[in-house]
Amino acid sequence: MTDLVLARPFSPLRLESRSLAWRTAAVLVGTLLLALSSQIKVPMVPVPMTMQTFAVTLIGALYGWRLGAVTVIAWLLEGVAGLPVFAGALGGAAYVAGPTGGYLLAFPFAAALTGFLAQRGWNGRRIGLATLSMLAGNALCLVLGTAWLATFIGMEKAIAVGAAPFLLGAILKSALAAATLKAFAPRG
Repeated sequence: MTDLVLARPFSPLRLESRSLAWRTAAVLVGTLLLALSSQIKVPMVPVPMTMQTFAVTLIGALYGWRLGAVTVIAWLLEGVAGLPVFAGALGGAAYVAGPTGGYLLAFPFAAALTGFLAQRGWNGRRIGLATLSMLAGNALCLVLGTAWLATFIGMEKAIAVGAAPFLLGAILKSALAAATLKAFAPRG
């Protein structure tokens, strides 16, 4: 293994050593961050561009793979229950069953992936690896979301409207999430 893979991990929030009450509060804060990031959007059809993947990947990296995935699942359950946490302040099971459902259902996996990589050193101490981790999370969302969208509109059109327009945004959000993670990295 190389030094890049074995870089010393960090857990800036140290959630694994906190009480259940503290971790529960972190989940609630994370779902609020996701709900707010859902409202920062560029209207596009059939899938809007939002800051959700920024929040999803950052939560994964900050919380770790388990609590990151749990946080995103909690947010999805809030939305399915009808709370207005999705883009456009929408909620409900029908929203998740629609064209954007694949992207939404990919989010817990993206959080888990970035959390897993962060716990193995792909974190704010190594900005390049952190960026790659965030890109991997974004790519996972695009692949799964586009595959889901293809069941509604066909693969060629799904790639044209559900993946290609989001590539630059995914790169920019990944760099921003990695830079934000870097701000949490211990000095020295």
